[in-house]
Amino acid sequence: MEHDNNLKIRSFTLLSILILLSVAAHSQKTGRMETDRPDQTESFYITKKGYVQAEIGFNNERYLASRVTVHPTALWKAGLHERFELRLITELNTVKPVLMSPSFPKKERGLLPVQVGGKIALWKENKLLPATSLIFHAGVPTWGSKNFRTPRWSPNFRFVMQHTLGEQTALGYNVGAEWNGFSNQATWIYTFAPGMNIGKRGYGYIEAFGSIVHGEKPAHAVDGGFAYYVNDNIKLDVSAGAGLSEQAIDNYVALGLSFRFAAFTKR
Repeated sequence: MEHDNNLKIRSFTLLSILILLSVAAHSQKTGRMETDRPDQTESFYITKKGYVQAEIGFNNERYLASRVTVHPTALWKAGLHERFELRLITELNTVKPVLMSPSFPKKERGLLPVQVGGKIALWKENKLLPATSLIFHAGVPTWGSKNFRTPRWSPNFRFVMQHTLGEQTALGYNVGAEWNGFSNQATWIYTFAPGMNIGKRGYGYIEAFGSIVHGEKPAHAVDGGFAYYVNDNIKLDVSAGAGLSEQAIDNYVALGLSFRFAAFTKR
């Protein structure tokens, strides 16, 4: 029965991607889309008004004693205004212990609490003042698989900023905080990512990111990746990273697909 359910989930996911890609391929051209993938640094750009944008990733991560497969994580964004987008995040995980133990006797699979939120554009870049937006979400405790539910809401926020360094280069960075839904303790997060356009369709970056919890050792990590625009509305990416400190993720690799289509605009 579990095998049948997993097959249905994978089939539905693949079918949905193929259908939406077909729609995206025929969307009207409105300039190249900007995405929050593949780095940990979220973009300050707002999804174009009237468009729906999907950013889907498949990750394989190792953290402490567990191997986590994310299949997939999906960020859905709807441009409701020139300065605001609605956001929905879903993440299907399989957590498998590297070594079986009484604490982690078997692998667990399920949907993490769905996150709903938005992004607000605050101001544009002006000399030393970076272009800045505010992103906020909250994980809904009951909107997830039973084995991954949390006893309370899990909010998070971050200020996302960008400085233009040249015609082809920019520096993005984020600061914010998140809560895990189990305690009132905040995890403070940071990211720092120089990026560069490569030719007409490529983009590459390197990045430092991490988190700090009061009373615990900080987690620091680095990663890098490359993205390729099939056209203005479809983007592919690959990335990988590794931890620099004991509390950080050990390593990860990820593949991604992003696309957009006109959903409620006049053709």
